[in-house]
Amino acid sequence: MEVRQHLFIDFEFTMPDKGKQYKGFYPEIIEVGVVSVINNQIFEEFSSYVTPTQYPKLSKRCKSFLNISQQQVDDGIAFSELVQKLKEMTGEHSYTIVTWGNTDMKVLRSNCEKAGLHFPFSGKEVDLSMEYKRFFGDKNQTGLWKAVQEYGKDGVGLHHRALDDALTTYKIFKLVEKDKQYLQKHEPTTIGDRVDLAELFNKFA
Repeated sequence: MEVRQHLFIDFEFTMPDKGKQYKGFYPEIIEVGVVSVINNQIFEEFSSYVTPTQYPKLSKRCKSFLNISQQQVDDGIAFSELVQKLKEMTGEHSYTIVTWGNTDMKVLRSNCEKAGLHFPFSGKEVDLSMEYKRFFGDKNQTGLWKAVQEYGKDGVGLHHRALDDALTTYKIFKLVEKDKQYLQKHEPTTIGDRVDLAELFNKFA
């Protein structure tokens, strides 16, 4: 049986206070949420805070926006441990990385480069927000929680908590895939389905 693995990933990042300049600032991952799904079943969930190195002290804006404390990130894992864990969560089979937006993978690549570490993934990467946009023909990209609410559903847990957002991404993925399957199976009706042709021919005979 073919093994199909998807990794649904969400990161939260450091952010500067508005109007303040931070020399050499770049967003660093401070929280991770990963949901590993193999053959449509959740196989593993991983969640952790991550200790930043460039600017280890969080800004007031960051703590407020993410509802995160300095102590939580101080007690988090090192970025190198995060990279190792992400490697371990992929098997030898092919896999697909799914994120909402392209920022998560951009920041992970940047953080790996800054730390001198190899990027942990080689699998296909899917930006589900763009898939959603194309599928529904939206002009603008939709936020994660707005997208799930447009389906008449609720997000999982709390917004801007990494694991909850990863689980919400997985939830939307399943809804979109279900709609795609419906459209593929649903063939447009022909005129013969709508009109009884025999009756029509008799009428004009």
